[in-house]
Amino acid sequence: MAETVKGARTKQAILREAASLATLDGLEGLSIGNLAAALGMSKSGLYAHFQSKQELQLATIDTASEIFFAEVVAPALAAPEGLAQLRTLCEAFFEHLTRRTFPGGCFFAGAVLEMGTRPGLVKERIVEFQTMFVGLIQQFASTAVERGELADDPALLAFEINGLLLAADAVFVLRDDDAALDTPRAVLARRLRGE
Repeated sequence: MAETVKGARTKQAILREAASLATLDGLEGLSIGNLAAALGMSKSGLYAHFQSKQELQLATIDTASEIFFAEVVAPALAAPEGLAQLRTLCEAFFEHLTRRTFPGGCFFAGAVLEMGTRPGLVKERIVEFQTMFVGLIQQFASTAVERGELADDPALLAFEINGLLLAADAVFVLRDDDAALDTPRAVLARRLRGE
């Protein structure tokens, strides 16, 4: 039992490092070799956890998704329904960046661009995540419209907010400065006031 718990913790630590590396080198740049070097482990030790590069990539995506859910989605789900959820989601995203959870910014912002033209299971998993996230934004927007807090098309607003968050990630990563998020925050605040 204790060995199983230790093995699960080791695997979780490996996947956390894999997600961090993927924000710098991309999912395609992620390999058993470079991960082993980053962790100070043997390749054979990593092969005990992952039988293939694709298995490692998929597990890394799942780990990054769990982290994103805990840091960005969960706070929004806990907020009052409607406009407050939209605002909380966006602010939690900005905090996810400034916390520097991953050294290369938002895991999924990078993965969407990298994997968009590569067919296969890894792309499909990224598409699932992105579809879920935009759908969640749209759900929050729909509730805000139903409550009379906004007068927008929820699908269009979800597209705008998602685009703003992706742009915020890009400028944050390029400048490596928390102040880089001041403009995206101001644009978002104005947009959510209906301006």
